Amino acid sequence: MAATIPYWRLSGFYFFYFALLGSAAPFLGLYFDYLGFTAERIGELVAIPMLMRCLAPNLWGWLGDVTGRRLTIVRVGAVCTLISFGLIFYSKSYAWLALVMALHAFFWHAVLPQFEVITLAHLGAQTARYSQIRLWGSIGFIAAVVGLGALFEHLSLVIFPIAVLTIMIGIVISSAWVPNAVPAEHPELDGQGGFFRQLCRPGVLAFFVCVGLMQVSHGPYYTFFSIHLEALGYGRGTIGLLWALGVVAEILIFLVMARLLARFSLRQVLAASFMLAALRWLLLGTLADHLEVLLIAQLMHAATFGSFHAAAIHFVQRSFGHRQQGQGQALYATLAGVGGALGALYSGYSWASLGPLWTFAIASLAALVAAVIIAIPVQGSRE
Repeated sequence: MAATIPYWRLSGFYFFYFALLGSAAPFLGLYFDYLGFTAERIGELVAIPMLMRCLAPNLWGWLGDVTGRRLTIVRVGAVCTLISFGLIFYSKSYAWLALVMALHAFFWHAVLPQFEVITLAHLGAQTARYSQIRLWGSIGFIAAVVGLGALFEHLSLVIFPIAVLTIMIGIVISSAWVPNAVPAEHPELDGQGGFFRQLCRPGVLAFFVCVGLMQVSHGPYYTFFSIHLEALGYGRGTIGLLWALGVVAEILIFLVMARLLARFSLRQVLAASFMLAALRWLLLGTLADHLEVLLIAQLMHAATFGSFHAAAIHFVQRSFGHRQQGQGQALYATLAGVGGALGALYSGYSWASLGPLWTFAIASLAALVAAVIIAIPVQGSRE
């Protein structure tokens, strides 16, 4: 990688940011279950941070585009995330935890969309190498799920908030280490009007609908996967390793994404990702008690997150001018949040009334619909 790119500084931030996700995604539902909440209440609490992505990224994205001070937003967001999550020690009531989930998520979701713009600005014409930096986020995720999985195997989940706060401190420190960068101009896009006009270009709206559907399909996975496996008799250490396996597959796909994107169009990569997601959720809903099937399903994370996310970031970067990059990335985060929140909410109620099989079947249907939409050719589309 070129010497002018601050590879390790950018990678370090991704490491800690996604280590935080690695502490929350597998264990947040288990922590709420440990506190005694029902499936409905767990679904609601997990949905709250995702719902905050409906508001926070757009507000911070607009502010970043207007002021150009994206790195300041990242640093302030990291500090405020740490402080607001610390309020969890005051009370464990449902209302208080809902407040903590909302408050810390408002600042946490300010961070990543702005940082994605900064990373792509540092890369310049080398955007295909984004995955080589982003893979360190996956490594951070693995470190968190494996380390915390082993820790919670031997110690009580009562230490979950302390572990989360420790990772948040790492985010604050790494954000202070990153240098700033300004996105390059895209004359062919900058001359096509403002954000909403660019959003309405052929294929762009369809892409964002598919983003929402993909995240809806992930609702049962991020909310109840660990609980599902624990009910099937898997230990917490094993559960952590299974989460880690998915992210190992994600890392491997990141390593070859530059070559995949050179050979296939973004639309083809996205369609394949959606189809594999539909298959993966069916396997988890029907055959998760078979370890060999579960291993295959986790390896599919390479497509359901890895190739999907890398292709989506490129799609957004190519679809908006430099003065709309923050809002474009923010809208991607927002629709991911809306879809994720809806997925968490429906899965909470569905899990209690219909059970795992039908809950994952609904997720599979959402991914299949996204595959159909993205596969339809759009006249005038750039992809």
